Amino acid sequence: MRYSLLLLILVCLSCQTKHDVPQTIELHNNWEFKKVTDSNWNSATVPGNVHSDLLENNLIENPFIGNNEHDLQWISETDWEYKTTFSVDKKTLQKQNIELNFKGLDTYASIFLNDSLILKTNNAFREFQVDVKPLLKTENILRILFENTTKFEEQEKAKLGYSLPEGNRIFTRKAQFQYGWDWGPKLNTSGIWRPVKLVAWNDFKIDDFYVKQLKLNDSIADLVLDIKKISSIELDKSLTYNIYINDLLYKTSSEVLKGHTWATRLLIKNPKRWWPHNLGEPYLYDIKVVVKKGNAILDSISTKIGLRTIELVTKKDSVGESFYFKVNDVPVYAKGANYIPQNSMQNKVTDAHYEKLLDDAVDANMNMLRVWGGGIYENDIFYDLCDKKGILVWQDFMFACAMYPGDKDYLQNVQQEAIDNLKRLRNHASIALWCGNNENSEGWHRWGWQDGRSESEKEEIWSNYLKVFDSILPNTVAKLTDTYYWESSPKYGRGNPKYEFEGDAHDWWIWHDGYPFEHLEERVPRFMSEFGMQSFPSYEVINYINQSDSLEITSEGFKNHQKHVRGFQLIDEYMQRDFPVPTQAEDYVYMSQVVQAYGITKGLEAQRRAKPYNMGTLFWQLNDCWPSISWSSIDFFGNWKALHYKAKKSFENVLVSPTIKDNVLKTFVINDNLTVTDTLHLKLIDFSGKELWSFSKEVTALENSSDLMHELNLEGIDKKNAVLVSSFNNTTSTYFLAKPKDLKLQQAEITKEITKTSSGFKVKLSSSTLQKDVFLFTKEKGHFSDNFFDLLPNKILEIDFTTEAETLNDLKIKTLNNFIN
Repeated sequence: MRYSLLLLILVCLSCQTKHDVPQTIELHNNWEFKKVTDSNWNSATVPGNVHSDLLENNLIENPFIGNNEHDLQWISETDWEYKTTFSVDKKTLQKQNIELNFKGLDTYASIFLNDSLILKTNNAFREFQVDVKPLLKTENILRILFENTTKFEEQEKAKLGYSLPEGNRIFTRKAQFQYGWDWGPKLNTSGIWRPVKLVAWNDFKIDDFYVKQLKLNDSIADLVLDIKKISSIELDKSLTYNIYINDLLYKTSSEVLKGHTWATRLLIKNPKRWWPHNLGEPYLYDIKVVVKKGNAILDSISTKIGLRTIELVTKKDSVGESFYFKVNDVPVYAKGANYIPQNSMQNKVTDAHYEKLLDDAVDANMNMLRVWGGGIYENDIFYDLCDKKGILVWQDFMFACAMYPGDKDYLQNVQQEAIDNLKRLRNHASIALWCGNNENSEGWHRWGWQDGRSESEKEEIWSNYLKVFDSILPNTVAKLTDTYYWESSPKYGRGNPKYEFEGDAHDWWIWHDGYPFEHLEERVPRFMSEFGMQSFPSYEVINYINQSDSLEITSEGFKNHQKHVRGFQLIDEYMQRDFPVPTQAEDYVYMSQVVQAYGITKGLEAQRRAKPYNMGTLFWQLNDCWPSISWSSIDFFGNWKALHYKAKKSFENVLVSPTIKDNVLKTFVINDNLTVTDTLHLKLIDFSGKELWSFSKEVTALENSSDLMHELNLEGIDKKNAVLVSSFNNTTSTYFLAKPKDLKLQQAEITKEITKTSSGFKVKLSSSTLQKDVFLFTKEKGHFSDNFFDLLPNKILEIDFTTEAETLNDLKIKTLNNFIN
């Protein structure tokens, strides 16, 4: 009996699941840094960068304040050294394989382990792995030398024999905006900007995991799970692969395949589709693979996937060539903005920042963001959240506004950069497009870059362009993904008449060329991927820049945060054209935001009215990378500008959008949803509320349509003292018949009633006259549910203010009425 019990215990123990999974150790502790020429070390944060480390150690002034940026240019001209010590236990040292994995080193780095050079890097966008088992000890020193970019750039420039546009940044594969842009500082940083990991394993490790969709319809999703592994042939014969879908075991396979790839088919019956959030649920499946040898788990991996088809439709038609996206065979009108890095010091961007910004995009009815090519391939969490929230991503490769080299080493570096990032991101349902570059082709053809060059020189430069953007990148995208590729954004520059009729367009006749906002109504392209207008940020941001409670917009420090050479001048010119121009700083800041919102939403709605000729509009830009005067709709501190509030309304799935042509008021109903039938109510009232005209009719807005529903000749109407009030599909909106500065707005008090709620405060407003562009503001941190709105006469409007503040005693109000004489 005693021996039987012992045997039973041994059998039970042998049946228990064992683990021999790869061991991953993050090496993020005990880091120090210094100038190479210094002897004193200071504490460092990893992931991070040298600018943030200097700032945290109080060794520099904050580059985001005043003029401090100018005094910090020495940092990028300096070589820096980082080091850490780490321990490895004997069990880990006995593993058969041990490697160091660097997820991102910016940029020219030499890595030493225990005084042995193990790696040299030259691309901030690539991942690097190196075998370190022969060098690893129980106690280790890891040292990384970062050399400044200038020396390498000058070496490469000397090899060419001619200059390439735009400056030396083109030679270094890192975030191009760090060299300075017309909305961001020159903070060319360096450092360990992504995780460093020690990975140890014995017989087996999953290296890559790709879920490839072969077929998708209402009844079946046919998938291939493709696993790249590191293992021995003998081991493969004894492996079992358990595949789980949404935590339920789907199948078990012991199939043996030759080489380092294992694949199997998955069939999901009656699949749920992933949709952009404004058209349906962005449903995600959780796919997990557990690899076992007997009862021992050797490794596992999981990913979330969305089942959908995405197609970029570019077909010749009677006027040119279409440009639009179809998701699950449904044409999708793209509504959104261009996204740039959220901070010049990337380690300062937290998960909460990503969550809030993408929530703000969804809240403003955006269904697409374009990740602009002068920034970074974003962190995984960005794409995870876009998958979850149903936001389509137009993803640029990281090339912007320049021509790039074409030597063998550079091309190989670029190709590996593409491979690394395509593999990392290809399981994301949100990615709708990979685009080769931002404005490189336009720059070559119309920015004077060819002037003064020989034919052979021009031929070589363009040939090198084609090697990257017409060969390496599209071929790599096609090999590794099912995602569509677009060579360059825009297809044609605005100087080419075709920009209006083919491909995507960047319309900078607005702003850069000073065209009036009405141009946006007259020249509508097939897909607007960039257009914009600057405004000032919130009072909070301005005071932060100046480090003062007194609002100041003429200080030298504040002026440094306007990076466009004609920025202040253009803001003023556009304001004078359509709005009153205030003399007080607080009022001028307010008016700049109202001007920006007025112009950009005029374009958004004109483009949407032109549907299906036009099938997308992405304004420039969503966010800021530092406190600045810029084109953003959300400032650096996350405050919504007037543009974001008004874009939210212009991006509603169902929108009443009037316009005036030849003195005829034309009212359109735009519908991105399924067919909607409702009563369309239209009325003209004067600013005291007197009804001048009205119309009501049941109308049907067909699925995915834009239709003219009513026309009214405005002869005899005082357009300066009238507003169109429309109601449809439970939404009321206003449309003015004259320029804002010409409106006969009246002066009257706005009464307000403030009550405490569980999430902040409710503000009730009313007035005896129409109040235009009502702006609520307070020093308390929080968010108004609506702002810069129109308050109809003798109507009560309720606004929620979400805040942690206990009181709201300083609520102030501005309106356009205050500035009309």
